Amino acid sequence: MSAALLAIALAAAAQQLPFEPVHESGQSITGAFEGWFPNPDGSFSILVGYYNRNQKEELDIPIGRDNRIEPGGPDRGQPEHFGPGRQWGVFTITVPKDFGDRKLTWALNANGKTTVIPLNLNTLWELEPFREASGNAPPWIAFAPDSPFVQGPRGQSVARTAAVGAPLELTAYLADDAVAPLAGARPRTSPVTVAWSKLRGPGAVTFAPDRPAVNPAEFHAPAGATFQGKAVTAVTFSGPGEYLLRLVANDWSGDGGAGFQCCWTNAVVKVTVVR
Repeated sequence: MSAALLAIALAAAAQQLPFEPVHESGQSITGAFEGWFPNPDGSFSILVGYYNRNQKEELDIPIGRDNRIEPGGPDRGQPEHFGPGRQWGVFTITVPKDFGDRKLTWALNANGKTTVIPLNLNTLWELEPFREASGNAPPWIAFAPDSPFVQGPRGQSVARTAAVGAPLELTAYLADDAVAPLAGARPRTSPVTVAWSKLRGPGAVTFAPDRPAVNPAEFHAPAGATFQGKAVTAVTFSGPGEYLLRLVANDWSGDGGAGFQCCWTNAVVKVTVVR
């Protein structure tokens, strides 16, 4: 727990910047190293988000000189599209079991300002993203009621096709244990909330809506789930190409797990858009 609290304290300090005025645009973006966790196969996942200091400006930074993770990159699965503000646990980087004390660096150049952060397996930053101290666990996500459900920040990927200007309907099936977070009573709101965003793609992406309601639904949910529902949105693309869309499902602990690095689940939809 101390490592998670340290992580949130550092991230919160970076986000608030109390002595710097708020800017709508023209500012930098800094990657956020949020910790790491072991995988069942012996490898490790490094959890990464970012902080866009612009309150309104969204930026597209292609993989390459201005958006690179090294060594082994420049492409290690990071976003190319950056929404405003603090974005938690956006992606993970898998490193081998013998990674040891090596490190990666993520360099971002936004609005002419370059930032570089280290990514490593320092023991102080080990996380438990699948179980909070209260017993709370992340939601599950699937894209069909009979398809595999996934849980946690590594997420899953599915593929879809769409046409320019034609709305593509996306339905997510959600399940959760509905356990109250450590720092609070059981809320009266839905146990799961979801948000869609663009990770990569050559054109503009419009979600209608980007935060759809999760309505109760009947399907065969994973063991341990006491709530199940589905959320429907429609996404429209302004131009052809390959796009990556992120869906994040949060439980009552909220964005970033309220500082405890648990409990949310990511999923990525790969969309091939044609004319």
